[in-house]
Amino acid sequence: MTARTLTIAGGTYPLVLPSIRDPRLHVAAVIITVHVLGQVGLHFDVSIPQILAAIVTCAILEIALTFRSSRAFVWPASAMLTGSGVALILRVVGTPANEPWFIGYWYVFAAVAGLSLLTKYVIKYNGSHVFNPSNIGLVIAFIVLGSTRVEPLDFWWAPLSNPFMVIAYAVIIIGGSLITRRLHLLGLAAAFWLTLAIGLGLLAASGHCMVANWAFAPVCGADYWRVIVTSPEVLIFLFFMITDPKTVPAGSVGRIVFGILVAITSVLLMAPQTDEFGTKVALLSGLVVVCALRPVLDRFLPAAHTAADDLRVFVRGEADAPATGRRAATRLGAVVAAGLLVAVGIVAAGIPARGIVVPDRAEALNNPPVVVDPSTLPPITIGQDVIDYNHELDGDGMQAVAIALAQNLELENQALLERDRSLLTAVDHGDRLDEMRRRLDGANTSGATTIAHYDFDAIDVSLLVPFGQQTGLSLGLQGRGTVTEERYAADGTLQDRRSTPFEQTFAMRQATGDRWMLVAVLPAGA
Repeated sequence: MTARTLTIAGGTYPLVLPSIRDPRLHVAAVIITVHVLGQVGLHFDVSIPQILAAIVTCAILEIALTFRSSRAFVWPASAMLTGSGVALILRVVGTPANEPWFIGYWYVFAAVAGLSLLTKYVIKYNGSHVFNPSNIGLVIAFIVLGSTRVEPLDFWWAPLSNPFMVIAYAVIIIGGSLITRRLHLLGLAAAFWLTLAIGLGLLAASGHCMVANWAFAPVCGADYWRVIVTSPEVLIFLFFMITDPKTVPAGSVGRIVFGILVAITSVLLMAPQTDEFGTKVALLSGLVVVCALRPVLDRFLPAAHTAADDLRVFVRGEADAPATGRRAATRLGAVVAAGLLVAVGIVAAGIPARGIVVPDRAEALNNPPVVVDPSTLPPITIGQDVIDYNHELDGDGMQAVAIALAQNLELENQALLERDRSLLTAVDHGDRLDEMRRRLDGANTSGATTIAHYDFDAIDVSLLVPFGQQTGLSLGLQGRGTVTEERYAADGTLQDRRSTPFEQTFAMRQATGDRWMLVAVLPAGA
């Protein structure tokens, strides 16, 4: 720090500015670069006023609190990092995309950032804060406000074909490695990542899945593992959040153990989660839990700069002599037993997330009520956002989606006429499944059944990104044409038929596996 003076209202106060060698400035440079990339090329759903609200709130609070205790004006380097970290990960549902100067919801960012900073002054252990401020503030915000109001930054940002994504990876990995190595925290980061990769590998091998708003289908198995362990958000978490020097043990052994425990705790919390919101909050919560256990860990871990603070000595279990074969075997057996217990716990905890992907539940899917000739399909206009997202959805790929929509609509009719709920669960999901179940229950009660046959004149396709809950990306097929409604009596005789124009958006998603399912029918333009 460079000390100067500042004169205000006749009083002279020390002015403490940061040194160019301050690691906090280097961390800030990395995070700000990611913010810039997010605004320029990665299309983060956060605006510049929201980012500034978080940073400025933390800076003002830190300056005021520091001045109160030291009567000096100190550059709020740590506080600004807290605000910047909050703004990087926090998203408020309803923030429009690609509007960098959107001013709405700034107060949410200010409140969460302010809460994060204040935890550093309220919750202390041995004279220092217990929790990483941005970490605990974000976890509290996500749990209290819920997925309909706020959500975390996605695990997946953009394909590697996007040059801004390549630059972001380079900045995070190179900058993070250099900074953590300088702070002697690279071992902690590596221990966390390797343990996380092993734990998530076990979880993925057991058939774990989650839904996410950047994927049409549930993310399962190897894809689940790959997306998370290579996620730029996970890299930011390990380089700049779990490696807060003030909240980790001082000894080298303690730091390795700390990183391993954070990874194990995070995986155990992530295991039962079925959507990206819960998975991300669980990852962040792992650090909160282990930080809360710091007083307990410090009692069992060797003190820094002692003979026992050596990983090989710690594993052997003694500080002044080679371990006997019996003692080494006992320690190795305990480690293996603990590892097996953790593995069993991960697999058991993941049971709730292994029912997302299901096999086809209706024989009728193999014999659809209509066979659509692709040459008879109406003109299909595909939005550039769809092509940019997945080039395979151009041409034949989109024809397959349109054919699935036609078949799903006719299978809904068949389910209503035959009173077959299994057909509905085979072709519908989410809001559409709830709606069709209500219609089927109404038909069972009244005996009368109304079905609809759609004749499409044109289809316009775009992406439908959900607001809140990170529950899955959908294709919006906005169709125009004629719908013919038929009403049948309880004995199956046709009572009435009428045709009217329609214009609606049919939301399609691979909600439970490979098949495109109908998840909602919305007014045109919704």
